[in-house]
Amino acid sequence: MTNYNAPVEDMMFLFNKLRNNKNYNEIERYKEINSELVKDILEEAAKINQNIILPLAKSGDDNPAILENGVVRTSPGYKEAYTKFIEDGWISLSCDPKYGGQGMPKTVSAFFDEMLSSACLSFKLYSELTIGAYNCISHHASDEMKNKYLPKMVEGKWSGTMCLTEPICGTDLGMLKTKAVEQTDGTYKLSGQKIFITSGDHDLTENIIHLVIARASDSPAGTKGISLFLVPKFIVKEDGSIGSRNGVSTGSIENKMGIKGSATCVLNFDEAVGYMIGPKNKGLNSMFTMMNLERIVVGIQGLGISEIAYQNSLTYAKERKQGKANNTKSSNGGADNIIEHADIRKSLLNMKSIIEGERALCFWLSQQTEVSLYHDNEKIKQEASDYVSLLTPVVKSLFTDLGMEITSDAMQIHGGYGFTKDQGIEQLYRDNRITPIYEGTNSVQAADLVFRKLVNKNGDIIDKYLHMIKDECHSEENSIKPFVKDLNEQMEILLNFTIWIKDKIKNSKDDASAACNDYLKALGFVAIGYEWLKVLKVSFKEYDNNKDFYEDKIQTANFYFKRVLPRAENHFKTAKTGSDYIMGFKFN
Repeated sequence: MTNYNAPVEDMMFLFNKLRNNKNYNEIERYKEINSELVKDILEEAAKINQNIILPLAKSGDDNPAILENGVVRTSPGYKEAYTKFIEDGWISLSCDPKYGGQGMPKTVSAFFDEMLSSACLSFKLYSELTIGAYNCISHHASDEMKNKYLPKMVEGKWSGTMCLTEPICGTDLGMLKTKAVEQTDGTYKLSGQKIFITSGDHDLTENIIHLVIARASDSPAGTKGISLFLVPKFIVKEDGSIGSRNGVSTGSIENKMGIKGSATCVLNFDEAVGYMIGPKNKGLNSMFTMMNLERIVVGIQGLGISEIAYQNSLTYAKERKQGKANNTKSSNGGADNIIEHADIRKSLLNMKSIIEGERALCFWLSQQTEVSLYHDNEKIKQEASDYVSLLTPVVKSLFTDLGMEITSDAMQIHGGYGFTKDQGIEQLYRDNRITPIYEGTNSVQAADLVFRKLVNKNGDIIDKYLHMIKDECHSEENSIKPFVKDLNEQMEILLNFTIWIKDKIKNSKDDASAACNDYLKALGFVAIGYEWLKVLKVSFKEYDNNKDFYEDKIQTANFYFKRVLPRAENHFKTAKTGSDYIMGFKFN
């Protein structure tokens, strides 16, 4: 079984030292959120994740959720842990106090999301979709619907799902077959089948609130005719109490490679009563509120699993003796700990530099999300929204892809033991494997970035972002200059890459399509480098106040700039080879 210690110190470093963002600081609702309060929250979060949630990972893997006589049973320990989870109010952390939430900023809830992802991704998914559904309902539903459903969801007594995918359609949702027939009372009867529904059914909550996309009987074909409906597992009466079972049933549970403790369901809707959310035929607009936030959270899942993989790899490398290092450390002529081998150290530093850089980028993106939602100035809100739009596919794709790289390296460091179930490392690899797939595959995210996000109605978002980085790349401090130089070099490469791919979008879409993933990664590595530069400025300025901590930061950043950041250039070189030899290849 894996061990885990929540990185509270690093999280508090970000909160205390990188929080000084003018636009974010102007948000009135967070003026009272101070360092002491956040530290208390994170320390309590660490306790429940380390002591209660972490053991569920093995429990769920060994004893997956099952479908028994039409009822989904969760893995041993899940119900007890969930009861404690909601009693302590963890679902309500960032929810509106109007509905019983604690009103914490997303900077704090993102830290909690990471911890929970590290401890047990399967368990996390039962509450994660609830938060996603809460966000969608709170943004798009009527006040009557909000008051009826949100308090119980915030409390954790009711959970939520997102029902999009069908046997015939996944990415291309315009092909969906689920129908919604309007009734005389204004409700709808939904009929159809949804597949791959995370937390689609379970025994943890009294009710499950499904958000379902469907086509009204008089709506046009394609995506223009999609509406969004709230479909409860049990009908909710006017007084808020639970009534009769709705026409929703679980057909089966998927037998998966990983996240086995999470019930991934086939749901059948047989004239199930549903209530339209938002305008008719505008369902995708409403659903994307949930999906876009979920994509960032999936990126955080990759980060969280990377963190626990790194922690266990570091511990193992310090304990495992094997072979003689070139610079022999052993005094008795025996084998050295494998951490003394250069290749192992390189792998560990690769993990560490990526993880800490990703965490810093998530922190900044969480700030921008809050600005986009709550700032008083519409222009500032829009700019922040553009940054979030640009970097959402980057965080989702890069963090999860690198999560696969890191969990694979973790298995390699553990050697033969990494391949066995006893250590728990192979489970991290299997559990993480879903993250590049769900909430829009990473190839879809890359295409979304290149063909939709670089330029929109508000202009060149990428140009705004790169200009912001350029503004940061100025320093008179000699200690910073080498890092600034390295980042500027990769910035110039990224600028040229951007010009190249914008031209290909117009003149050779195959070239652009073949380069999408390369462009996303190049942008991602530069974005993480930008966050590392901010960390470095603090580290050199405050070095004498905490020498051990800041020396660690400086050396970790040094590895990132020397070994990881140059990957951006390599991706441009690859992309420039074009697509003719790809599209012209004849597969037998």
